[in-house]
Amino acid sequence: MLFYLTTLNLARFLKEDPPFIGEDEIDVQTQQAIDAWKHAEFLCRNYLLNGLSDTLYGVYSVKKTAKELWNSLDHKYKAEDAGAKKFLVGQFLNFKMVDSKNVISQVQELQLIIHGIHAEGMVLSESFQVGAIIEKLPPAWKDFKNYLKHKRKEMSVEDLILRLRVEEDNQGNEKRTLNPNAAKANLMEHDRGSKGKNPKHKQGPKLGPKGGIAKKPKFQGKCFNCGKMGHKSSE
Repeated sequence: MLFYLTTLNLARFLKEDPPFIGEDEIDVQTQQAIDAWKHAEFLCRNYLLNGLSDTLYGVYSVKKTAKELWNSLDHKYKAEDAGAKKFLVGQFLNFKMVDSKNVISQVQELQLIIHGIHAEGMVLSESFQVGAIIEKLPPAWKDFKNYLKHKRKEMSVEDLILRLRVEEDNQGNEKRTLNPNAAKANLMEHDRGSKGKNPKHKQGPKLGPKGGIAKKPKFQGKCFNCGKMGHKSSE
């Protein structure tokens, strides 16, 4: 809005008070100057009101001059900016990295908070940013955190992120090396489930031609030893 009013040559009315002229000093030229000032100030005030939402228009339309209206808006939003600064500082101080999430993505989240702090006019030096990122590394990175703390050479934020990315890749490779059979086991379980049956399971009894359990046929002839019917031969 300030830029817009500046292009219209109306921004000066955000700071100027109405001209004070005694009654005995009014002439034609002075009256014309006063009327021109009032007209320009009227435009400035209504350009401001036109930029507000309907709800805010009802609140601020009671302001009589552009200067009064501008000061009220400036006071309101400066107070909100101060609250935003405190909120960003709280976010930065309370930010903690966890082992369950990707470290690089968490570092990027922290960088967004730092960018917001800079946008609010609170500057953090690069060495402070590097130290803060190192201090907020998750518990599983304790050894690497101590290693970074003991390095004497100054690092930029970009150098630190590069080191963290390499270390994260190395940790992922070590996990895969220590447990190489995990993927094979998962594959075997998947294959077994897709077939529906375990090939090692014992099969049930064989069924006869009519669906019943097949039985050995009884011997119906005479026994060669005793001559009785229904006995099996010793052969």
